[in-house]
Amino acid sequence: MLNYNINRYSAPLRKLEHYDAMDGFQLAIKRGFDILFSIIGLIIFSPLLIIFSVVLLFSKGPVIFRQERIGYKGKPFIIYKFRTMRTDAEDDGIPRLEVERNKFLTPFGRFLRSHHLDELPQLLNVLKGDMSFVGPRPERQYFIDQINRETDDYRYIYLMRPGVTSYATIYNGYTDTMDKMLKRLEYDLDYLDNRSLLLDLKIIFNTAFSVFSGKKF
Repeated sequence: MLNYNINRYSAPLRKLEHYDAMDGFQLAIKRGFDILFSIIGLIIFSPLLIIFSVVLLFSKGPVIFRQERIGYKGKPFIIYKFRTMRTDAEDDGIPRLEVERNKFLTPFGRFLRSHHLDELPQLLNVLKGDMSFVGPRPERQYFIDQINRETDDYRYIYLMRPGVTSYATIYNGYTDTMDKMLKRLEYDLDYLDNRSLLLDLKIIFNTAFSVFSGKKF
């Protein structure tokens, strides 16, 4: 477990100022690593990307799931994932949390989701600069609006590029309640206050270990 304090907030979050612990030099290195390793990742995982794409071609719906999320500096971007759900998951136009959407998972989609393989296309998001390997998970505006009714601290999330993984992702899992959303925000704000290149490496190592050990999160 990483060694920074995750308990100095209580819900509702106390009004504190938060500042990015990474300076410009570290951020430039972080971005350089994102570019380098996203290219390496796309090359290494290209066989899986091709195989999964072919499998999804034989099912109803698009191969790649695209959805608008809010990212760095509060700007919207399109996140890429392999499609794991039926196309009617949100036909009524109402955004749903993960636990509500699980009943729409296809059999192949359930396999991809359980092993986090549906997120491989996010390597493109990292390469483009929409995301980083480590950072807060990008959220939809609908749920951000709900969080903002509980606390005004979500604005600090916009100081960071959203990430493929984070400490909150590993230890808080999918957010299916407002309490979990606020707890995830605590983790993400602590990451902002304490982040470093070494901490990013620890988070990536913990994520890889969790995935390969079969941990559900």
